[in-house]
Amino acid sequence: MRIIAGTARSRTLQAPKGMDTRPTLDRVRENLFNILGHSVYDARVLDLFAGSGALSFEALSRGASMAVLVDKARPAHLCQRQNAESLGFTDRCRILLCPWERAVDTLQREGARFDLVFLDPPYAMTDLTEVTAALLPLLAEDGQVIVEHEANKPSRVTPELALTDTRKYGYAGLSIYRPQTLNSSAAE
Repeated sequence: MRIIAGTARSRTLQAPKGMDTRPTLDRVRENLFNILGHSVYDARVLDLFAGSGALSFEALSRGASMAVLVDKARPAHLCQRQNAESLGFTDRCRILLCPWERAVDTLQREGARFDLVFLDPPYAMTDLTEVTAALLPLLAEDGQVIVEHEANKPSRVTPELALTDTRKYGYAGLSIYRPQTLNSSAAE
């Protein structure tokens, strides 16, 4: 697994050993970042269920200003730290070892806002209504939530988010959402 583009292009990423983590495939990441385009530059990134941190590190390599990586699994957490250090991104990363609920609560209390939120939960976790509802106060005005899911089984999200794009890549699917208020005001 490698960084595809940007300042850390072609640098290798470590992934946690075992079956608990499913790193986003290189071609899926490449297509996702082609879709996101310039919105990555200077973005504040939140990566829940971060695993190896590949999505955050790709965003940082492409010019994101900072990233918060969250995972409750110690092997993933250690891997994220190792990747951040080897890529030289430690000054732009905050790596949290805790459940998503605690991380979101802490970030809300701190008044944090994010332009891009990556959600790559286990594929069996198909109901993300609670997660995405909790994320709403953390989204910047034009923020986007990107969910990776099994290709033919999109995750359920809060109705306050509107689907703006969806793609399939073999067994993996990506869905991109924005807050409803943006879509309704843009249509007027």
